[in-house]
Amino acid sequence: MPFINDQLGHNSEQLARHKYDQSTARVSRFTFNPEQVTTALHQRIVGQKDVLDAMQDMLFTLKADFADKSRPLSVMLFMGPTGVGKTETVRILAESILGSADQLCRIDMNTLAQEHYSAALTGSPPGYVGSKEGQTLFDLEKIKGSFSKPGMVLFDEIEKADQSVVRSLMNILDTGKLTLTSGSHEIDFSNTLVFMTSNLGAKEQSDTLKKYSQGWRAALHLKSPSQTDIIDQALNAHFDPEFINRIDRILPFNWLDGNQLKSLLDLEINKLNKRLSPRKASVAVSESARQYLSQHYDTRYGARDIARRIRVELEPKLAKAMLQAPEKDDFEVTLALNKLTI
Repeated sequence: MPFINDQLGHNSEQLARHKYDQSTARVSRFTFNPEQVTTALHQRIVGQKDVLDAMQDMLFTLKADFADKSRPLSVMLFMGPTGVGKTETVRILAESILGSADQLCRIDMNTLAQEHYSAALTGSPPGYVGSKEGQTLFDLEKIKGSFSKPGMVLFDEIEKADQSVVRSLMNILDTGKLTLTSGSHEIDFSNTLVFMTSNLGAKEQSDTLKKYSQGWRAALHLKSPSQTDIIDQALNAHFDPEFINRIDRILPFNWLDGNQLKSLLDLEINKLNKRLSPRKASVAVSESARQYLSQHYDTRYGARDIARRIRVELEPKLAKAMLQAPEKDDFEVTLALNKLTI
């Protein structure tokens, strides 16, 4: 069966190439719809209009298919604090374009915090274990994509990796190729969207915001340094200019304040109901219960703070109610005596 599935996939790609080659119209080889992908992003990413506008520009450029074949299709760095949607944005792109977030090659760079870990990406040197096999953390199928779909790779929390690991990525960003240290294999990134995320500058932003929102600075209405300036300073202090210069777009994500609380809560409740769907159940949350879940919101943790409140405060009570009334389909969460009740 695996052989048959592989052959069917190969035949499908060949047919797509044939139709593309035979067409005289200006038709893209990529099958995704930029407007549909943008809509999916707007439905699930809160408070990041500038970032989503940049994503839309990238999607239309990608769809038009005139990218430089000697480098990746696009290289983007998402900057900002935890819980604002950096990794989630890439996952949504993978779901919308590739059909599943699992089709994304994600590499957690915090696991590559020491110099010798660069071999995990570039392969072992000649004479070392694994050098002949060309072993690497990269999933080659997810990297190369296909004729009708781009590959995707995410280097998550790239600032956590050792600088030697980061430098090993330079050829990827510049030429779209990575030759493994053994010289036995070359990985092609020319059909790949490259994403990176980083929390650099987030603490400095938080400290600056506090400093200028209280005390004599606030009394004198002094203007704090811009978010962009703080991020640029942190970025240039950590990475070499040669690395930064190979990035197409550096996009700062905004902090999520109280103005986005309703939208964040709606998103998390929708996620909960999606998980409940296979159990033939759903939950509705009253306005008083929503206010309770939203109180003491900590902007340092963004959407994760709301998700944590739901996991700790709501889900255990919902689980008990479901087990006590297995025949029941709909559950309503209300607030009584400052406690959630179902």
